[in-house]
Amino acid sequence: MATSNTSSTLSSTLYLMGIPGYEEFHHWISIPFCLLCLVGVMGNCIIMHIVRADPRLHEPMYYFLAMLSLTDMGMSLPPMVTLFRVLWSVSREIKFNTCVVQMFLIDTFFFTESAVLLAMALDRYVAICHLLRYATMLTPKLIAKIGIAALLRSAILIIPLLACLAFFRFCHSHVLSHSYCLHQDIIRLACADTKFNVIYGLVVITMLWGLDSLSILVSYAFILHSVLKIASREGRLKALSTCFSHICAVLILYVPMVGLSIVHHFAKHSSPLIHMFMAHIYLMVPPVLNPIIYSVKTKQICEAVLERLFHPKISCVVI
Repeated sequence: MATSNTSSTLSSTLYLMGIPGYEEFHHWISIPFCLLCLVGVMGNCIIMHIVRADPRLHEPMYYFLAMLSLTDMGMSLPPMVTLFRVLWSVSREIKFNTCVVQMFLIDTFFFTESAVLLAMALDRYVAICHLLRYATMLTPKLIAKIGIAALLRSAILIIPLLACLAFFRFCHSHVLSHSYCLHQDIIRLACADTKFNVIYGLVVITMLWGLDSLSILVSYAFILHSVLKIASREGRLKALSTCFSHICAVLILYVPMVGLSIVHHFAKHSSPLIHMFMAHIYLMVPPVLNPIIYSVKTKQICEAVLERLFHPKISCVVI
């Protein structure tokens, strides 16, 4: 019987939701999303290409930036596929096993990005507090191990959470509340005891997201303590300016996620447009803004981008 239920669940068809009441405007609503998607893909591909191709950027900071671009794309592209299928009236149907794969990719790359941001905070700590040992401490081999560990850590902890869904039966509506699959949406439809998923989900969020954000704060406390020891005001500002892009990347990832949680808990009856906007902003904003911020605030990235867009060398003014 358990095998039959599992087979039935895996073959179930779920239905994605667009924006209720705005169906006639779906094609128009898709235009800004399409533009954001194109900007994000192009920006992150450019960042990864120049880090690989430009020997001047073969440094720890830029390797981590390339990892950030990769995780941005891995987190945002899977939900974009189903979003455009819904907005372009291709299909609202999605098989349960496809839904699980989509959730796995979104969650794995989200928590991997959190780990990469932690690694980038440690990179800034070593660069500011232990500058003379920077190149010897953060070797390319160690950076590769950090990236693999971040990915495996996220994937391994997510698998049990999603594997349990295969044993749930859906006796309620099969209509999801977003244009992509969310774990909390799936367990809402299940007519089974979901306590394990709820508790385990909270534990995973606390272990990964919570500890990462706390470790980033601790890293910046050490950085600030070290920077305040610098005698000159110009030296302090120069040291802190190297952290600006990373601080923006942290806020861009964490703030929309907190906002989405607030909307889900305290604004359940607000406009569907708000829910739609918040559900996608935390997946779309990081891949769009991160390349722009790093290109504008990092002179080496700015110059490398301009050199590939315009062969004659153009000077880059960092804001």
